[in-house]
Amino acid sequence: MLNKRHGAILGILEAQGALPLAALATALGVSAETVRRDVRAMAEAGAVVRVHGAVGLAGQTGEAPFDRRMRENAGAKRAIARAMAEQIGDGDSLMLDTGTTTSFLARELLTHRRLTVVTNSSDIARTLATVNGNRVFMAGGELRGDSGAALGASALEFIRSFAVQHAIISAGAVDASGVMDFDLQEAEFARMVLACGERRVVVTDASKFGRRGFIRVAGFDHVDLVATNAPPPPEVAAAMAAAGVTLQLCASPTAAGSLAG
Repeated sequence: MLNKRHGAILGILEAQGALPLAALATALGVSAETVRRDVRAMAEAGAVVRVHGAVGLAGQTGEAPFDRRMRENAGAKRAIARAMAEQIGDGDSLMLDTGTTTSFLARELLTHRRLTVVTNSSDIARTLATVNGNRVFMAGGELRGDSGAALGASALEFIRSFAVQHAIISAGAVDASGVMDFDLQEAEFARMVLACGERRVVVTDASKFGRRGFIRVAGFDHVDLVATNAPPPPEVAAAMAAAGVTLQLCASPTAAGSLAG
């Protein structure tokens, strides 16, 4: 923490969520330029995230770096991945976008054989390629340094020609309007994935429910199944039910044992 006012900024963002810079300046009673300097320093230190003229804590405005997200809610993501892997048979075809839960799913699929996998994730491609007779097709495009995802027009054009049994995407946020994300190119890719699948699946841990992303991926009318680890809020559950979406709750072994006890 660089100065006392930075502590006040964190307190306001914690209480009110992400705010435009002008609103934050008003709340602090300082000039917009002062807030801009404070936010710049705090963003460089990793304390806040700036997105589209607003500022907030990392969990409010976007997703944390990929490696850190792989450690967050890992037990829940692993349980979801394990349950999904049980629904995929040897020889099946699937398309996976870049996400922590889909990366966990790739690891759960290591005992499967002769899979045909289409993905834009270098992590998923490395995990499943050259093992058990799998065929892996990796989309080309600009490679993100954080997530190892290939994105952009060439990646979209590449996957457009595939038709798979299971189209599986992760989610940055899920509210009553459907699935959302924080990155335009990732949202575009996930939307295209859903269009390529016979069975359209969203895998997401329950921390994403009630969050609202900046970019719409798809409404629930474009989703067949949502696999998660805990029930969504009532308004989200109602929207899923109205669209005919199947909700699958995937408990971790530890959680299941606690419930049984």
